Amino acid sequence: MSKVFPKWINTLPLKIVIFAGVLGGTVTAGITYYFTPKYTRVGYEPTQPVPFSHALHAGQLGMDCRYCHVGVEKSAHSTIPPSQTCMNCHTAGMMPVNTNNPRLAPVQTSFESGVPVAWVKVHQNPDYVYFNHAVHVNRGVSCVECHGQVNQMEVVRHEKTLSMAFCLDCHRNPGDRIRDPKDVFNLDSLPLAEQGRAEEAHKLIKDWNVIPPQSCSGCHR
Repeated sequence: MSKVFPKWINTLPLKIVIFAGVLGGTVTAGITYYFTPKYTRVGYEPTQPVPFSHALHAGQLGMDCRYCHVGVEKSAHSTIPPSQTCMNCHTAGMMPVNTNNPRLAPVQTSFESGVPVAWVKVHQNPDYVYFNHAVHVNRGVSCVECHGQVNQMEVVRHEKTLSMAFCLDCHRNPGDRIRDPKDVFNLDSLPLAEQGRAEEAHKLIKDWNVIPPQSCSGCHR
C-alpha cells in the first residue's frame, strides 16, 4: 500500500484538523469583528427609574463628569453615582435644588433606605473585553468618543458601535481623536486634529511613548 499512496497522506488528517481550526477561528473572529449586535446596539435608549437629564446637568449647568462618575480618571471603571451624590444638591439645606420634585422620589427613597436606584446599564462590553477608563482619559480620549455627545442628551442612548472594528480604528489612528488632556472633560471640545493642531496630537503620542495595542492580548485578557 505504501507504493500506492504517497507518504504525505499520513499527515493529511492533522492538516485537515489544523485547517478546520484556522477556518473556524477566522469565521468566528470575522463575525465578532463585524457583527456583535448585543454590544453594538446603536440607538438603545432605555427608560431609567429616574428621568436624569445629562443635557441639563452636564450641558446647561456645566457639571463636570467627574462629580458624578468619581475617579474615572484613576480607575478602570466609571462608577455609577450613589444617591448621596444626587442628594448633595437635591436636599433641604443652604442651597436646596428642586427638593419637592416628585421625580426625585426614587432617589430620596434610595437615600433613606440605602438600597441603590436600579439604573439600567446602557453601555456594556462583553465579558471577554478589557477596557480601562483611566488609561484612555489620561491619554486625551474624551467621553464623547465612546459615549457620544452626552451633554446634549435628555436620555442617554447607545450612540457608538463599540465594536471591535470601532476600537481598532481608533487604536490605528489615535492622532485623529485625541484632545489636549485638559479638554477631555469639556464635552464641547474638538480633537486636536480637527482644530488644525494635528502635529500637537502626534507630539503628545510621542511624548507619552504609548502605542495603542492592536494585538488580541491588548483588549482580550
